[in-house]
Amino acid sequence: MGPAIVRRLQPMTRFEKAANLFVVVVPFIAFIAAVVLLWNRLVDGSDLFIFFIMYCLAGLGVTIGFHRLLTHRAFQTHKPLQYFWAILGQMAVQGPVIDWVADHRKHHAHTDQPGDPHSPHLHHQEGWKGALVGLYHAHMGWLLVNHGTAQRSQYARDLTEDPGMRKINRNFHWFVLLGLAIPFLMGWAIDGNLKGGLTALLWGGPVRMFFQHHVTWSINSVCHFTGRRRFDVEDHSTNVFWLALPSFGESWHHNHHAFPRSAEHGLRWYEIDVSAWIIKAMQKVGLAWNVTIIPPERQQQKLAAHARDKAAA
Repeated sequence: MGPAIVRRLQPMTRFEKAANLFVVVVPFIAFIAAVVLLWNRLVDGSDLFIFFIMYCLAGLGVTIGFHRLLTHRAFQTHKPLQYFWAILGQMAVQGPVIDWVADHRKHHAHTDQPGDPHSPHLHHQEGWKGALVGLYHAHMGWLLVNHGTAQRSQYARDLTEDPGMRKINRNFHWFVLLGLAIPFLMGWAIDGNLKGGLTALLWGGPVRMFFQHHVTWSINSVCHFTGRRRFDVEDHSTNVFWLALPSFGESWHHNHHAFPRSAEHGLRWYEIDVSAWIIKAMQKVGLAWNVTIIPPERQQQKLAAHARDKAAA
């Protein structure tokens, strides 16, 4: 296996930690600046429209592309569409696609156990201080400790053997820049001036990243700490309804851990899952196939097992 597809086992380098810290801090500063601009009415509807478009594109790239397609193979699609979703996901600035997939597969292999990259339950402090330490680690602290260190050859071998995916992974920084250039050009085109491009860049770039990051990180932290559970699973995953819409259905996280290969995370009619709706639409027009759907009977079996365990306790 060539050097381009072998993942080192060493801890994160100083440069990687600094880069992640930069990605955490800069969107936060941009968010503060955006609040000031909005307060002074220097933001118009086009900026918010571009924010929404970029949030959806990059966010669905993560939920449909990185997560359900590439990590869990919940459905299949044409190779160019795989690459398209991977490119969109990289615009969310959550790390290169192969690293993201490897980290997430490692999370599922060791959920809330030693080896989980971002569990809030592996710190030995007790009480509310211990809870805060765990939540901080799961939410963003892990980005400075073990983000991107899962062994690619073990957890993402299928992607490392795909030349196109390796190329997308290797050019991560260029796709991040593309995710900034698109809102700038959209703003300039809509408003017809540089100011329009710059304010659109602010809202469609780092401000969008700020919201996107914290919604995604909340799946790691909040959805392993508080919420509702109904299936027989051994980890601490939960469903959190108020995150369902901004996370495009990812916050039905307990459902996901019960059935990791399911293309649907919202398993009941009232559980909003925009990502699943889009996958089903792709299936109807022939752009997705072998879509994994968990039948009600199988869900009922896991519910029954959970009920028996609660009764025994």
